[in-house]
Amino acid sequence: MLQGYQSWKFDSRPAIAGTAAVVGPEEGRGPLGNDFDIVHGDLSLEEKTWEKAEKKLMEEAAKLAIENAGVTKEKINFYVGGDLMNQIISNSFAARTMAIPYIGIFGACSTSMEGLAVASMMVNARHADYALAGTCSHNCTAEKQFRYPIEYGSQKPPTAQYTVTGAGAAVVTLRGGGPKAPVVTKATIGRVIDMGIKDPFNMGAAMAPAAVDTIAAHFRDFGIEPGHYDMIVTGDLSNVGYHIALELMAKHRIPIEQTTYGDCGLMIYDRDKQPVQSGGSGCGCSASVVYGHLLKKVRTGEIRRLLAVATGALLSPLSFQQGESIPCIAHAVAIEYGGD
Repeated sequence: MLQGYQSWKFDSRPAIAGTAAVVGPEEGRGPLGNDFDIVHGDLSLEEKTWEKAEKKLMEEAAKLAIENAGVTKEKINFYVGGDLMNQIISNSFAARTMAIPYIGIFGACSTSMEGLAVASMMVNARHADYALAGTCSHNCTAEKQFRYPIEYGSQKPPTAQYTVTGAGAAVVTLRGGGPKAPVVTKATIGRVIDMGIKDPFNMGAAMAPAAVDTIAAHFRDFGIEPGHYDMIVTGDLSNVGYHIALELMAKHRIPIEQTTYGDCGLMIYDRDKQPVQSGGSGCGCSASVVYGHLLKKVRTGEIRRLLAVATGALLSPLSFQQGESIPCIAHAVAIEYGGD
């Protein structure tokens, strides 16, 4: 049901019955490496192109999430997915392989929580028995499309981020998952916020205002404060955007100190030991951290209430070439321990 101005409350508490996170070698070397279902040893995944490798990541994550949910592919009514590639080809081609009715979405790096919110809404309204949400990214495909192919060896400023090679998927249902399966209780759909930033090597600064706007809207629509949650994570603001978000929350008097606030782009890598500049980014960043790392803590009750706020920069190579600024968005989904 609609809550406030831009939020949904899921009265039926759809369960996340199964998840999977599949990542590349750099992600496997990070501090969360043990929490991913599959860690590939090379970026190519034995495919002929980077784009085919990204598609394979998505196929593997989707297949494993369905298996972990204890159902067969034929039980999945709809797949909601998207990615960063032009015409969301990674997910569209993966959907071709899966042969599941497909709803393609684009929210840039916010796609993980956008997809989970839409899938949960469908299940909560009984428009699906089982819905699958997923997204992916690959360092080499994103670099080639939005900046320069990695073969160029171009230098990057400290504000730049390292696109995560990874995919995450989740099966949402009212029909299973076990008594302690994480449940989706709320979602807030973000507005497009554009502060005039044009630098594609400073995405964190561009996305931070959108993240704070959605977080503020979530608290306003539900009449709660940050202390309602054990943890709030943003998607991929990384070092620059994370600190800007903290400043903006202080400016708008959002008492973020009531909870643990983290960012998936800072959690997935060790910036002191890995060449990732400001931290991680990409659709696969929040998807792999939430579905691979944080939901493990929710399942055990270590985190009982989690607010995941995936952030996205809605630019394209064409808009950048035409001198446009970077419109950004963030979508928030509340996930809770199901044992209560």
